[in-house]
Amino acid sequence: MKKCLVVYNPNSGKYNKEVTLPKIEKILNEYDYSVIIEKTKYKGDATSIVANIDKCDLVVSIGGDGTFNEVMTGNFMRKDRIVLCHLPSGTTNDVGAMWGYSKNMLNNLKLALNGKVKRIDICTINDKPFVYSAGFGKFMNIPYETPRELKKRIGHLAYIREGARDFFRKVKLYDITYEVDNEKYRGLFSFALITNANRVAGINNFYKDIKLDDNKFEVLLCNITKLKDIVKTLYFFALYDASKIPGFYFYQTDNIKIKFNSPLKKPLCIDGESFDDMSGSYNIKIDHDVYVLMPSKNVNNLFVNDKKEL
Repeated sequence: MKKCLVVYNPNSGKYNKEVTLPKIEKILNEYDYSVIIEKTKYKGDATSIVANIDKCDLVVSIGGDGTFNEVMTGNFMRKDRIVLCHLPSGTTNDVGAMWGYSKNMLNNLKLALNGKVKRIDICTINDKPFVYSAGFGKFMNIPYETPRELKKRIGHLAYIREGARDFFRKVKLYDITYEVDNEKYRGLFSFALITNANRVAGINNFYKDIKLDDNKFEVLLCNITKLKDIVKTLYFFALYDASKIPGFYFYQTDNIKIKFNSPLKKPLCIDGESFDDMSGSYNIKIDHDVYVLMPSKNVNNLFVNDKKEL
């Protein structure tokens, strides 16, 4: 019998955990897994649990994108990395939507167990992994500053409410030096977003043709400061591929180095959570040695090479 660890965030999602978790265990048993279930007790606990668990065949995380980030971080700390599976139960769940999950957790588990184990590119920032996004600047503090209780009560509307408040605040420009593809640049930017995803902040098809195993991630830098231009840009986001929006600098690369030329006052955002590293100097690159169990639904659209699997 194979061994599976289930790590769940009790503060994420509105599902009935006392009813759902035993059903999840039963389904996993039917797929020949013995199951250990662990509840996270504090921020970072999922990282510790995964990093220290004895060898097992599968780790299933249940929570938001931040929970999956913690599980991924714990996996990176291991010598023998484990196949991961994520069941989304958070507010935005960009990763789950991108991979082809529905809103039914039990159905999602079956979709994954009947799906494929794929090798994917995972970005790291100063050797800390992030699953799909990192950034700074206008609106980027909203995911980690929006009160957790508000997110639990009204869901995605909580982000929209906080975004509306932030919209009228003065736009700050960050003086940064960055190096990409062996070329160095310096500029003032109000916003930066680094992703390996085609869905960001609930926006589907943020980029039209993104692959999760192409040894590339996408970088957007923006120097827009006027409110009317921000409105125009938000409109363009709804209609066009983000790489084609006026006022943005777009790169596809496997490495970018960013240095802030003045002290940071707010942390960067990675996978919807604040990043503890306030050094102001960041090296973003790709790690390939990561395998994820996911539904088959979107595999052909998300991967270049269908053979990169276990």
